[in-house]
Amino acid sequence: MIDIYFTVNNRFLNDFLVLYQIKFLTLILKGIYIKNQITSIAIGGFDGMHMAHQQLFSKLDKNGAIVVIATEYANLSPDTHRAKHTSYPLFYYPLENIKHLSGEEFIKLLYEEFPNLKKIVVGYDFHFGHQAKSNIDNLKKLFNGDVVVVDEYKVSNIAVHSRVIREYLRDGNLEVAKELLGYNYSLQGNPIVGQGLGSKQFVPTINIDVKDFLIPQEGIYVTKTILNNHSYKSVSFIGHRVSTDGKFAVETHILEDISSLEIPKKVEIVFFKKLRENKKYEKYEELKEQILEDIEQAKSWFKKREKN
Repeated sequence: MIDIYFTVNNRFLNDFLVLYQIKFLTLILKGIYIKNQITSIAIGGFDGMHMAHQQLFSKLDKNGAIVVIATEYANLSPDTHRAKHTSYPLFYYPLENIKHLSGEEFIKLLYEEFPNLKKIVVGYDFHFGHQAKSNIDNLKKLFNGDVVVVDEYKVSNIAVHSRVIREYLRDGNLEVAKELLGYNYSLQGNPIVGQGLGSKQFVPTINIDVKDFLIPQEGIYVTKTILNNHSYKSVSFIGHRVSTDGKFAVETHILEDISSLEIPKKVEIVFFKKLRENKKYEKYEELKEQILEDIEQAKSWFKKREKN
């Protein structure tokens, strides 16, 4: 249990902080209650929550949960973004906090965290404990319950791994990345001020600052942009603005009028198809013509998709 103490010479603030403490304690108790109900867990890094990960989750029972060994390398679904790809509760254990544990100590921790645990689901290459010295055979010896091992999973004869998906995204191959993920890749960022050229010289765009997420290959993409939980058809640019200031940017142009809309603090871009490579134009007029052509291509893509 974590104790938090506040000392503030203000009655209103003290009342607020007491309420905060109560809510925080409620969250802790709720978390303990949920963990006490858990009877099966899947363990892994689960960056991307892709098709192979879903095979593990399918082995969980109705009181299952997902144990995420969190690292700084997760960039397909960083932090808590994994939650939108599952209905199971997720519990995050930073690798830095547990990497010193031996195999025996790690299993002991699981028993303490989930006292009614009866089943553990892992991938075929699962290792655990200090320096990853323990393997599946050790797990079966140390855990007094059912151990389910899921074999390597393939889609279109491609082994599904987070590292493989990252490579397809870095190559701009969104179609294969979608097959392996099971959904269209997306990233999030905070809106920032751009050059100011878009609305004046070309078309208005929303510039976003992307942190933590993997950014696909430079180029022009057919996308949807999510603002305030509403999805808008869009065309997006990723790359260095080689025709203007040369700086790297992630920009999206909405294919409808949103002039009256207040841009939220978080903007999400969902990727569907790469239209073309990033290219330098010597004249602004040439660049604008190409942007307008990109917009027409994106509109045409959406029309064909809607017909199908």
